[in-house]
Amino acid sequence: MITKIPYESLGHVQTSWLDARHHFSFGYYNNPERVHFGALRVVNDDTVAPKAGFDDHPHQNMEIITFIREGVLTHKDSLGHKGTIKAGDVQVMSAGAGIVHAELNDGDDPVRLYQIWIMPKEKNTQPKYAQRSFRGDTVKNGMTLLASGMADDKESDALYIHQNAAVWSGQLDVGTEVEQKLRQSAYVLASHGTVTVNGVELKKGDAAEVTGQTSISITANDNAEVLVLEIPEKLNS
Repeated sequence: MITKIPYESLGHVQTSWLDARHHFSFGYYNNPERVHFGALRVVNDDTVAPKAGFDDHPHQNMEIITFIREGVLTHKDSLGHKGTIKAGDVQVMSAGAGIVHAELNDGDDPVRLYQIWIMPKEKNTQPKYAQRSFRGDTVKNGMTLLASGMADDKESDALYIHQNAAVWSGQLDVGTEVEQKLRQSAYVLASHGTVTVNGVELKKGDAAEVTGQTSISITANDNAEVLVLEIPEKLNS
């Protein structure tokens, strides 16, 4: 089963420095029908204005994955990490027992990103931080594994997360069709361009919930970028 989530249906919060689209209830956006998808708790489609950002704030017991689509974001946290995350970079922060961090756009151009929160299978673990650039390492017209906690992916170069979940990305030229195997339910994000997923068209910003499928066919109707999140339906999986 595939359920399309149109971009226009997402929660929208706009301030002087942030334009955010929320796929699930978050902050001022409260939708009892959109609280989580299995272990997937948050997907925020954020645009952060120059010289602004998220000041110090705490997190606990959440796997937080930041995927930079455009621009450069500065990160600092209570573990002592400080650096920049650029387009093509992925950051994983396992909040565990608790972490405080800030994310700021110190540049002159807007930053566009997806921030993804996945509920962990274990609580109060040691907080951890990891970051990797996937620029130049992506599979041409195929899917690249960015982050995973699944046993099948133990030997991969993917960033580790504390859940039986996985995050894939694909940079697809127009007309490309890929078959993506699924080991869990999936949440598909059309980051750029238009794609068709098992006959369902997703425009830029749209998403789709996929259940009961062992694979999906993704066709790029334009030059496109797509993310596939493999997500366990049970919260403690």
